[in-house]
Amino acid sequence: MLKLVVDRCKNKPCVEGLYLITDHGERLVERVAEALTGGVSVLQYRDKMRDPEERLAIGMQLKELCSRHQVKFIINDDLDLALKLDADGVHLGQEDGDPAVARALLGPGKLLGISTHSLEEALAAQAAHADYVGFGAIYPTGTKEVPETCGPEGVAALKGKLRIPVVAIGGITRDNAPPVLEAGADAVAVISAILSSRNPALAATEISLLFNRNAPHPRGIVLTVAGSDSGGGAGIQGDLKTISLLGSYGASAIAALTAQNTTGVSSVLPVPAEFLAEQIDAVLDDLPVHVVKVGMLSTPENTAVLAERLSAHGMKMVVVDPVMTAKGGAALLEDEALAVMKKRLIPLSYLLTPNVPEAERLTGLTITDPAGMELAARALHLMGAKNVLIKGGHLTDGMVTDILYDGNAFTRFTAPRVLSRNTHGTGCSLASAIATFLAQGEPLPGAVLRGKLFITKAIKFAQPLGHGHGPVNHYQAARDPSEPLP
Repeated sequence: MLKLVVDRCKNKPCVEGLYLITDHGERLVERVAEALTGGVSVLQYRDKMRDPEERLAIGMQLKELCSRHQVKFIINDDLDLALKLDADGVHLGQEDGDPAVARALLGPGKLLGISTHSLEEALAAQAAHADYVGFGAIYPTGTKEVPETCGPEGVAALKGKLRIPVVAIGGITRDNAPPVLEAGADAVAVISAILSSRNPALAATEISLLFNRNAPHPRGIVLTVAGSDSGGGAGIQGDLKTISLLGSYGASAIAALTAQNTTGVSSVLPVPAEFLAEQIDAVLDDLPVHVVKVGMLSTPENTAVLAERLSAHGMKMVVVDPVMTAKGGAALLEDEALAVMKKRLIPLSYLLTPNVPEAERLTGLTITDPAGMELAARALHLMGAKNVLIKGGHLTDGMVTDILYDGNAFTRFTAPRVLSRNTHGTGCSLASAIATFLAQGEPLPGAVLRGKLFITKAIKFAQPLGHGHGPVNHYQAARDPSEPLP
């Protein structure tokens, strides 16, 4: 006999992903509007200070924004306001209302969330027919004092015992969220890490990408915009090898064709800018691309059209490897294109990854040591790059140090120099690896570290193919069991 089972939870909106809670700062609607473009799933309007009329007016604006971006709109504690705004639900604190009354007034089609601080409170919320629980504080937070924190282990303790989603809250940032997600949180609630940022849209994008770390493979989508390398070691070919071997899905838009092998580039045929734009639009109109990696562009027209299409599609995660010359010395970027890159493309970059000669050409500085690298990184940040990674392989030290600058602090990534002439494709592959790890939900510092370890192994295992600078070994680097990537 067949038994029909009706799952009422499936008839209600789920709660997952990035859960944004409002603050009491100025320009609230404007800042929320920016943040919603970065992948917010749920917005909770929390207002303990404004009078009822002002709360209603702001609530109406926030609801309209949520409707436009298909984001669930939740009211904090104020059931009357939730009903007036016909919000998607209400969230109650432990001392802020009766869940039974809220459920009766909201009806079955709306969301009811309850703040909890322990397994016992979470189970009680579930028994009271809550659709989800807010759980925390996970970490210390500046928005309110908490007697103790739960940590990611607190989330893990809940997951096997609850049937409803868990929204982790309290002190969560881009860099400390991964353990919370790995512990099983369905959503993370964030306030200041996004709304106090100078770029709420980018801050929201960084955190929303972290949820890809629990997705099935291929995990994350990377679009590479670069030149084709007929020798297969760098450019589009090297990028797609890197992206695929590291577990993401790679798409491409070709900016130029090259006739090249390990001994050098003999000819370059740029793609018409209009056709490059068509390739980019074809991909971005269809696939939910998480990160765009940029390599060789060749002409000022291609550089300009790429900047235009990235802006039109609202791409925020753009890794730019400013390819200027081939390993053998052939020019791959026209002088006029460099000016366009500095003016239009660098300001769109989430991460800029020049080597020392490229950083010198972009800034006009002479770099001979790590102090010079730091000075150049500051200059490139002032040009508009959100983050700058200057690669130190062209310096002569026995240890190769790459320096990451995020506008506030420097982080150094150091590895022993591998003595090898088989280094064709190192810059392309490193940038592609970082883009891949970002798309898979790794915060920027971790993505750079994993990319650095990958390219170091790729050089270490390189085979002497051809008569010149052989390619790095993408395959062995991705699969080396003796030195697993973290």
